[in-house]
Amino acid sequence: QVQLVESGGGSVQAGGSLRLSCAASGITYSSYCMAWFRQAPGKEREGVAHIYIGGGGTYYANSVKGRFTISQDIGKNVVYLQMNSLKPEDTAMYYCAASVRWCTLNTEFYNYWGQGTQVTVSS
Repeated sequence: QVQLVESGGGSVQAGGSLRLSCAASGITYSSYCMAWFRQAPGKEREGVAHIYIGGGGTYYANSVKGRFTISQDIGKNVVYLQMNSLKPEDTAMYYCAASVRWCTLNTEFYNYWGQGTQVTVSS
């Protein structure tokens, strides 16, 4: 039984920083992909970043390049999303997801999802 639990969301001012965490349990594969997605009210869910667990390769959406960093703590099976220079347009519910197929920012490839954590950026 795979479970993903996000934490670290909250409210910050524009230009501030926040670090999200995703704790994964029940994944038996030695290699898989973990990603962060976000969805604002009335908007379509969009991919933010992903990381290959087993290789460490990362990928970022253009909207967050240079500001966000995805990383992993292998021993704890935890993936982080460090968010710097936050903007009001970053406001959304952030979801952690895992895929045992390919590493992409396409939701169709993700098998498991967390419940989400809210990030609100005010000006």
